[in-house]
Amino acid sequence: MSVPDELAAAVRERAAGQCQYCLMHQSLQGATFHVEHVVPRVKGGTSLLTNLALACPACNLHKADRTMAIDPESGTSVPLFHPGRHIWSEHFRFDGDWVEGLTAIGRATVEALDLNHERRRRIRAAEKRLGLCPPEGN
Repeated sequence: MSVPDELAAAVRERAAGQCQYCLMHQSLQGATFHVEHVVPRVKGGTSLLTNLALACPACNLHKADRTMAIDPESGTSVPLFHPGRHIWSEHFRFDGDWVEGLTAIGRATVEALDLNHERRRRIRAAEKRLGLCPPEGN
């Protein structure tokens, strides 16, 4: 079941056309970004604005119904980045076209969502040349 159009529009407006996980801009993508449940409904997640995020297809498919992942540095299971609860710049930073995880949550999310796949890095480089990515302050 999808979310109501009005709620989906609010998610899209809040995200300003960017994936709330990898920060890629939808304007250069060949597919429409998804409004997804951060905590999936099958795991008790709600269809409230605070539990919805705009996600590019790659992030959404890699995330699937997961809420946890392994931090590659410590080997422990940690929550994935939650766009409604966490601040992106506290968990990640850009190093050129590379997304670096700064915390256990950031590192686990980078790995689980494959944020540094070569194709994503090429898109980020193109977005940077067009002034779309990374957003100022990230």
